[in-house]
Amino acid sequence: MIQTASVIRYPYLWAREAERGETEGRKERPVAVGVRMPRPDGDLVLFFPITTKQPEASRFTIEVPAIEKRRAGLDADRRLWIIFDEFNTDTIGNSFYLEPEPPTGRFSKAFFLPLLREFISRRKSATEVNRFR
Repeated sequence: MIQTASVIRYPYLWAREAERGETEGRKERPVAVGVRMPRPDGDLVLFFPITTKQPEASRFTIEVPAIEKRRAGLDADRRLWIIFDEFNTDTIGNSFYLEPEPPTGRFSKAFFLPLLREFISRRKSATEVNRFR
C-alpha cells in the first residue's frame, strides 16, 4: 500500500535532530511517499515530511492546496507544507518504524509528480536521514 504520492503516518526524524545525534522521530506525522525502489532485502522508500510550521523561504517546499489536503486525508482547515529539501529513507520489511496501517490518502499525480521531478533534479542538495542503519 506504500506507493508514490501516498500519505502515511511515520515518526519522521528531521535532519537537524539527526545532526544533534537523535535517532528517533519525536512524533508521528504525515509524510508523503516519494519513491519506492525495489531491493532484494526490502524496498527502499523515500519519505518527505508534511508540516504545519511555515518553512523558511529559502527551503524547497510547497504549500498543499485544499483539494490535495482532502485527497490525502489531511486537515483541510490548516496550512500545510511538504518539505522536499530533506527526506528520510527506510526499508519496507526491515523497518522498525513502518506500521502495517493503510495510507490516510494520496496526492494526485498532477500535483505530486512535477514536485517529485523537481526533487530529483535537486537531489544532490537535499539532506537524507537514513532510518535503516
